Amino acid sequence: MNSTTPIAPMNTTLAINSMSCGHCVAQVTKTLTSVPGVKVISVAVGSAQISATEPDAVRAALASLAEAGYPALTDKPITTPSTDNSPRSSGCCGGAAGASANPEAADGKSSCCG
Repeated sequence: MNSTTPIAPMNTTLAINSMSCGHCVAQVTKTLTSVPGVKVISVAVGSAQISATEPDAVRAALASLAEAGYPALTDKPITTPSTDNSPRSSGCCGGAAGASANPEAADGKSSCCG
């Protein structure tokens, strides 16, 4: 008889410094929700809490966030596919794709925060 021992979910906190508004929170939530094996616990400006049963799911979440313009760091030692943690210009606030001028935006670039 073969039995499988279920793997306990691994809760992980992600630091996402490029998030600065509600739109960013919605985009990060949407991105994380689409990653197989990841359960979103909470998302707030600057951070997210996820649960995953496999380290590969956490790596996939990190890769998806980076691709969406929201590079993240974890609170656990998980090797990511890329060591480049610089913000992507396609991200929301402070990115080149911002919709309205916000003098408070990072580097003086336009921002969707208005």
